[in-house]
Amino acid sequence: MWLDRRPGALSGSASGASQPNSRLISPLPPRRTLTVRNPHLAAQIGGANPKGSSLSLVSNDSSSSLLSSSRRAPASALKRPTTNEDAPDPEEVLGRILGAPPTGITSGELDSRRITEDDLEYDFDFGGLSLTELASDELDRDLDVSCQSQTLEDYEKDKAKFEKLHRDIRACDDILSSVETNLTSFRNDLAAVSADIESLQARSTALNIRLENRKAVERGLGPIVEELSVSPTIVSRISEGHIDEAWMKVLGDLDKRAMAHKKSSSQIQSKALADIGPLLEKLILKAVERIRDFLVAQIKALRSPHINAQIIQQQTFLRFKDLYSFLHRHQPDLARDICLAYMNTMRWYYLNQFTRYEKSLGKLKLHAIDKSDVLGHEDISRRTTVLSGSKIASAPHDAFSIGRRIDILRTSNRAAISSYLAEEDQSTHYLEVTFRNFNLALIDNATAEYTFLATFFSPSLSFAVISRHFNYIFEPTFALGQTLTKQLVADTLDGLGVLLCVRINQHLAFELQRRRVPTVDSYINGTAMALWPRLQSVMDAHCESVRALVAALPTRAPSVSSVKTASAAPHVVTQRFGQLLHGVLALSTEAADDEPVVTSLRRLRNEMEVFLTKFSAATFGADKRKRVRFLYNNYSLILTIIGDVTGKLAVEFQEHFEALKTGFQEGA
Repeated sequence: MWLDRRPGALSGSASGASQPNSRLISPLPPRRTLTVRNPHLAAQIGGANPKGSSLSLVSNDSSSSLLSSSRRAPASALKRPTTNEDAPDPEEVLGRILGAPPTGITSGELDSRRITEDDLEYDFDFGGLSLTELASDELDRDLDVSCQSQTLEDYEKDKAKFEKLHRDIRACDDILSSVETNLTSFRNDLAAVSADIESLQARSTALNIRLENRKAVERGLGPIVEELSVSPTIVSRISEGHIDEAWMKVLGDLDKRAMAHKKSSSQIQSKALADIGPLLEKLILKAVERIRDFLVAQIKALRSPHINAQIIQQQTFLRFKDLYSFLHRHQPDLARDICLAYMNTMRWYYLNQFTRYEKSLGKLKLHAIDKSDVLGHEDISRRTTVLSGSKIASAPHDAFSIGRRIDILRTSNRAAISSYLAEEDQSTHYLEVTFRNFNLALIDNATAEYTFLATFFSPSLSFAVISRHFNYIFEPTFALGQTLTKQLVADTLDGLGVLLCVRINQHLAFELQRRRVPTVDSYINGTAMALWPRLQSVMDAHCESVRALVAALPTRAPSVSSVKTASAAPHVVTQRFGQLLHGVLALSTEAADDEPVVTSLRRLRNEMEVFLTKFSAATFGADKRKRVRFLYNNYSLILTIIGDVTGKLAVEFQEHFEALKTGFQEGA
């Protein structure tokens, strides 16, 4: 139905919101007055909605466009319009308006529904009525049928539904009214908050400007005010406070103020600077007095019995090392007196401690290796005496074999034996044990003391002055160490022991270089000067003993019977020489060519060759074969003993004795 096409239909309708192009669904029953003459058009209209237009081509929406001209002219005035040849194709226009054809329709059905020229000639029979009259009559009849179809029960059902709908609408109105009230109140509150925020922003901007101005003033006036004022906290803390880290901070603040006041006084003159000067001087004098008492008390503590000086140095002196710097800046004479008192105390401390330690080491039992243990001594039995004077025989020793004695150079234990253990030790040792423990303890303490002096007294004192102070402290202790070294090697003929002391001393020198302690070099050099001449004397004693053996050989030719019974086995002196040579070479794997031991060893080797040659002649006489065999056996034994030693010097001796062995091999 085209209710929206009727004149005045919009005004008489219950719904006033309908648009001109909208289409209302009519409640009236489908009309049946339309007669269709053209069967082809009837086939096209056959699928139309009964409640829609019977002239629909594709969908119900087309009825408004096909009969749009009915509103412009009466039905009786309808006639075929003239068309313009240049106008667009109506089917294309309808296609763009109606959209694509529905899916599921075949091309044949689509062609049968197209409008042709014959359809335009179709004459509709409206029963002599115009379109308006026809639409009005249809609407009245549909309304009558619709109204007659409703019953009383339907009205009752609709009444309850509409009443419920009315209540829901009232409830929604109440809720919406409350929401409106809340939103209005929120809007007002939001406006008030916005005004407060704007006010706070303005106040914040003003405060920031004032703060920046005050900071600028403070940056300009702060240093001047600090220089011209001393807070009561500083005065009370300097005068009465306990000396700790907080007191050190206050002292540093006072020192900065004093230095700034001194600098400002030399540049400008003002009453404020003149007023603050006496107060700063009094505070400095009070601080100097308290620092003096504190350092003197700590120095006295070093003289307490059984005290560990390194603990006091680490926990007290180094913790408050800035005290001496402050004292040296403001009272240099008093600082020198404090430094001298400390040096005298530590000088006494180290001498006392190492004297006690030297006495404890003196209780160790040591093997006495004297003139009875030289190479050419006739008594080949091994006997032992003890330097401590004990008459009880101890474990036997071998003055010519290095054995496990070389382990003292390879051990990873860097700690010296304690005094208590040294006094309780009942075993017998060689002289290098005492030498190593004393010097190891001395080097460790010297390193600790030098490190402390360089840390505590610098930068107040130069390193040259610190080195002189160190030498003053350790001078008697170093003298004690060198005296002990001389006592250990004075009467001994233990060449391996003396050489071990030399190597230990060299290792300590390398360790001091690694620790960067140059002040102990004088002691190391003095010890070396005491050891090398003694080693030379021991080697000379061995050479003299061999020469004595040569001088003691018979000058007459041996008898035939003695030659036959004489053995070509290696001489016992050869065994001793081989072991001594092995020990010296093992201790000289990294030795330089200009060391004194190299010359002494070569000289001893020559003496042994002379002895073996003359001994073979005196023993075997004209029997050249036995003489050659004897020499071959001796040189072979020496080469076998030193065959496993490495080093430049060892290779030299191995090649030498290998050549001698090869030379006598053919005759043997």
